[in-house]
Amino acid sequence: MWLRQAFFRWLIPAAFLLPLWLLVGWAVFQGGWAILWVLFIAIPSVFVGQLLLTLLTRSRPSVRAERAVSWWDVGGFALWHALTIAVGFFLDEAFGWLLAAAVVVGIGLVWLQLWQLWTEAKGSGARLRETISWSTVPGVDESQPPTRAHEVIVVRESDARD
Repeated sequence: MWLRQAFFRWLIPAAFLLPLWLLVGWAVFQGGWAILWVLFIAIPSVFVGQLLLTLLTRSRPSVRAERAVSWWDVGGFALWHALTIAVGFFLDEAFGWLLAAAVVVGIGLVWLQLWQLWTEAKGSGARLRETISWSTVPGVDESQPPTRAHEVIVVRESDARD
């Protein structure tokens, strides 16, 4: 449980630290004109992607209730973050493969979050509709409970005499 809670708390800082790592990695390992790619494509896409994934993850009722992500989330985010960090090393022989894998895993993670959100929302929505409408509206064959007239007491404070 502690690992799932740690990933829950890590999601928002990751949106800032992973793009920062790409910039630091470029400065330490690469240099040159790759800065244009880092500044205009890599950093914004990792930032926006991480924020979108965080929003999708934290919008699930189970995540909000437990303040912990699912094990699917732990695996998906761990893999995507590891690939993003590996891309930041700018290894000449593996850069293309690491980048392609990070993009594919990122897209897969979006679909995983949408699937989990849909699964949880589908179940809770049916229960919500059932409790609000179907169970409160009496059926055709059900009789209404008997009602009786309420007793009304009138108290006069003063009796006006003419």
